Amino acid sequence: MKLRIDTAELENRFHQLSWKLHPDNFVRATEKEREISLALSSELNDAYRALREPLGRVEYLLAHSGMRKEGAHKQQAPPELLEEVFELNESLDELRESREAGEHGASVGMNEVRTKLEAAETNFAEKLEESDAQLDVIAGEWDAAIDAGADDAAQRALMAKMNDVLNRRSYIRNLVNKVAAELAI
Repeated sequence: MKLRIDTAELENRFHQLSWKLHPDNFVRATEKEREISLALSSELNDAYRALREPLGRVEYLLAHSGMRKEGAHKQQAPPELLEEVFELNESLDELRESREAGEHGASVGMNEVRTKLEAAETNFAEKLEESDAQLDVIAGEWDAAIDAGADDAAQRALMAKMNDVLNRRSYIRNLVNKVAAELAI
C-alpha cells in the first residue's frame, strides 16, 4: 500500500463505487443482496474515511500491520519536550490554582499565565505541523521502498519510524487540546 496517493482519483473511485453499491439500487433485490449492499457500502465509507487523509493512511497501514493499537501504550512525554511539558504543566497548575482562589480573568497574574499558555499552545501546534511534515517525508521513503521492493525488515523499520512520530504527534495533540480546554474556561 502506498501512502502518497492521488486524492482526486480516490474521491472519483469512491463516488463510482458508492453509486454502484448504494442500497437504493437494491430495493427490488433479495434480502440477502440488500444486506450485502449495505455491508459493502459501509465498508466502502470506512475505507474512504481512512484513506482520504495522509494521517489516516499512515494509521491504517500501522494498524493493519499490527504495529499500532489504540490505547495499547501509555503516552510518555518525548524526551526532547520534557522541559517544555514541565513548564506547561506548571502554568496549567497556576491557572487552576488562580481559579480556585477565586481570581478573575482580568487579574494581572491570570493574564500572565494565560499569555504563557497561549504561547505554549502556539508552540505545540507548530510541533504538530512538524510531526505532519516528518510523516510526509517518511511516507515518501515508504513509497520509494515499496517501489524498490524493499524487504520486510526495511518496511518494518519505516513503520517503526512512522509509529514513533505518530506517538509523539498524539502526545502533542493531547497537550494542545488540554491547553485549549483550560483557556476556554
